[in-house]
Amino acid sequence: MINVLIAEDDFRVASIHEQFFQKIEGVKLIGKSSNAKETLEMLKQYENIDLLLLDVYMPDEMGTKILPIIRNLYPKVDIIMITAATDKKHLEESLRSGVFHYLIKPVTVEKFTDTIKKYIEKKQLLSSRNEVDQTLADHYFGDKQAKTIEKKEIYPKGIDPLSLEKVRDIIRQSDSGITAEEMGERMGASRTTARRYLEYLASTNEVTAELEYGIVGRPERKYSKLK
Repeated sequence: MINVLIAEDDFRVASIHEQFFQKIEGVKLIGKSSNAKETLEMLKQYENIDLLLLDVYMPDEMGTKILPIIRNLYPKVDIIMITAATDKKHLEESLRSGVFHYLIKPVTVEKFTDTIKKYIEKKQLLSSRNEVDQTLADHYFGDKQAKTIEKKEIYPKGIDPLSLEKVRDIIRQSDSGITAEEMGERMGASRTTARRYLEYLASTNEVTAELEYGIVGRPERKYSKLK
């Protein structure tokens, strides 16, 4: 799950971007800030933010001016800049601060969704490897001549990587284990779909599965994270 903070002084634009995020699986909006001060306060308050959508023009300070502060205090937070301005210096300042992408308003839902999905894919790509080779680096930075990287996992039919990661997150938070029915309710899917993901994780030895008898005596499989 990717935790996101939107920093945007125009509440209408912020609401539009929030709606865009709702169309993307595997993303959770942590909050919205309307100025630079609120943005820094929320980054301090929520330590689990992965991605910041940062406006350039805010009422109290330029987004590009607080980039070095964010980089110094919160080095693990990834940043996508967004602005209506076409001044090249803002892009140059953003690039020097290592932003993931730079979007020009108004942003279409297609462009927005494509950018966020590519961010998620690249984050998953890095997390899937312990070592970096040139092929991976070329793939990450968009080298069209790069060889196709073999995926660490080849998923069977019916297993979506983003949904699978959501199931993994839920299991990590379930200290006492979870049934397929409970998983379905929490991930917003049917019991059958939830069981398919849980059985896949059991087959890869990421979780354990044990029969548990309910009040009426009907056995039900309960899935738990490995100790």
